[in-house]
Amino acid sequence: MADLTTEFAGIKSPNPFWLASAPPTDKEYNVRRAFEAGWGGVVWKTLGEDGPPIVNVNGPRYGAIWGADRRLLGLNNIELITDRPLQVNLDEITRVKKDYPDRAVVVSLMVPVNEDAWKSILARVEATGCDGVELNFGCPHGMSERGMGSAVGQVPEYVQQVTEWCKQHSDLPVIVKLTPNITDIKKPAQAAKDGGADAVSLINTINSITSVDLDLFAPEPTIDGKGAHGGYCGPAVKPIALNMVAEIARTPSLQGLPISGIGGVTTWKDAAEFLALGAGNVQVCTAAMTYGFKVVQEMISGLSQYLDEKGIASVQDLVGRAVPNLSDWQHLNLNYVTKAHIDQDACIKCGRCYAACEDTSHQAIAMSEDRTFTVKDEECVACNLCVNVCPVEDCITMVEMQPGEVDPRTGKVVEKEYANWTTHPNNPGACAAE
Repeated sequence: MADLTTEFAGIKSPNPFWLASAPPTDKEYNVRRAFEAGWGGVVWKTLGEDGPPIVNVNGPRYGAIWGADRRLLGLNNIELITDRPLQVNLDEITRVKKDYPDRAVVVSLMVPVNEDAWKSILARVEATGCDGVELNFGCPHGMSERGMGSAVGQVPEYVQQVTEWCKQHSDLPVIVKLTPNITDIKKPAQAAKDGGADAVSLINTINSITSVDLDLFAPEPTIDGKGAHGGYCGPAVKPIALNMVAEIARTPSLQGLPISGIGGVTTWKDAAEFLALGAGNVQVCTAAMTYGFKVVQEMISGLSQYLDEKGIASVQDLVGRAVPNLSDWQHLNLNYVTKAHIDQDACIKCGRCYAACEDTSHQAIAMSEDRTFTVKDEECVACNLCVNVCPVEDCITMVEMQPGEVDPRTGKVVEKEYANWTTHPNNPGACAAE
């Protein structure tokens, strides 16, 4: 069987699945249940400094976006960092790490941008025997209004400064958690690396309002007639997270910086995609909150089976495999030609492909009187819309053609395409077409 053990920023764990800093990791009881279920590590919910207590709302803390089948697609969260006393958390972390020495226990931290505050909390956290710290520079609500969380993560100079303090005042591995609420994720990532970070983790939640109560005329979740923006997570954010992870993984100046992938990991396949795009492990929250801690068992077995079937010996051998195939648009091969093909035996004659193509695309699908749908090759630009709207998996596929090749279905020759973007007529600076 494939080796699922990982060593991330010097932190070892039996598998790459960690619980992210969030409500599921807020206390000893939860974390013990998580480890018994099989999670390889946890990032303890964010701790703050001693001082005025953190007070959370006593009304709804989550808003949601559902699919047509009531499946949870996205979760909006207005909960703050832990509202439990710092010393209580530290005592629990100490006990958990002692009882589960083979699991990764990383502690998330958020204190003001003040060197003494960071120095003080780092010393107390290090005394627990934990494996590392994660600097929460991503939280977009509540704490950001107090000059912490994403208010720090959006300023690369702050990211670098606080990271330097943490490396100066602690021997623990330092993971910097990045906010997605920024134009260019590479800038804070570079600042973290320049500050000496051992790794980065991303993405934290996306600033959002998920819905509005149209009777109360207030954003949801609604607290006594008022609502606030919160942090958006869950399967819906995965494409954004994958892109940001990949941008860091493929940037030359960031090479060698370990990445913990976060954002919508629900299945082993989601995890494998993050790993292939350069993440060294993944962190999970919404899936655990939706299905419970035992969801990790499917993730472990699925990833193990996938690696075995691919002949990949370890998780580490999967990390970054897709990065060389990530390209900018102008470097894509414009000689690559595909055409849509409809499997008549699988077609249920619903007409979705026809409606979508006829009304919003290239009028490349014909409908006969008996509702047989066929592709008009001369009009098909291989946009793939029909594949995506078809409710039957693999009913419509894209068939690759070669320039000059005769399409066996139509007897027509595939026309020669332009060599690259430089000569393409859509390019304002193009030379004459070949």
